[in-house]
Amino acid sequence: MGAGLARLWLGDRPLLRPWSGIKADGPFALAMNLLAPFSNRIAGGFHHDGSDYALPPNLPGEPLPIHGDAFQRRWLVTEQTDNSVALQLPDGSFGPFRYGAAVRYRLDEHGLAARLELTNLGVMALPFGAGFHPWFPRSSQTQIRFDASGYWPENAQHLPATRAAVALPPDLDFAGRRGLPHGWINVGFAGWTGQTQIDQGPDAVSVRVSSDDLHTAMLYSPSAGADFFCFEPVSHPVNAHNLPGRPGLVTLAGSDSLNVGMRLDWGLSDDRSA
Repeated sequence: MGAGLARLWLGDRPLLRPWSGIKADGPFALAMNLLAPFSNRIAGGFHHDGSDYALPPNLPGEPLPIHGDAFQRRWLVTEQTDNSVALQLPDGSFGPFRYGAAVRYRLDEHGLAARLELTNLGVMALPFGAGFHPWFPRSSQTQIRFDASGYWPENAQHLPATRAAVALPPDLDFAGRRGLPHGWINVGFAGWTGQTQIDQGPDAVSVRVSSDDLHTAMLYSPSAGADFFCFEPVSHPVNAHNLPGRPGLVTLAGSDSLNVGMRLDWGLSDDRSA
């Protein structure tokens, strides 16, 4: 199931929404997914270095390709200790992408670190991306705080409605701690500073999401009635392969690699007022 995480608990309190335990529910019922060789949706394909590349849809009910296919493949456990595990995907293939991937998860007293490496195994240089897709519990007490420089509004196809990121409207400015919107939200934030605080209330565990490598973040939740939301540190915005300048994508020649990491720390208080 794509080397995703099934559960992450602190005592009897979930830090991530636990896996349903039912394999038929699919990988997105897990607590976290890995995204490679790109994240989120691409508008059917892209043009690169004089050639057009088509990408097939890869999920039922989704007309566009989404999140690559590393999350749908079988990975091999290559190393395991009391507090860490390494897994490898030796033969990833999606459209023109031929790639290998490796991930290491490591637990310590205060957090979980994840590091994902993606290698171009093909002969063509292509634009690659990667990211992490954690699913957090959501309740009426959930609040988040993070800084970003702008965002990409979403159109009816769940693609960016603008060619470049635009200024944040007041209701999407999370620089001060605030609750999630009551309705649908599925937008990408540009210029994420790599730190997000998630406060789940006095009876739950605060979590800090951080990354030194990833500067775009997706925020998704269908409504206040959902028991989850997603805050996804990723390398690039939705449909970056077809945006000017291909923000966040990295062109990898054969045997070149992209290495990104994310960390979840718990029990840390926010050092800024709401």
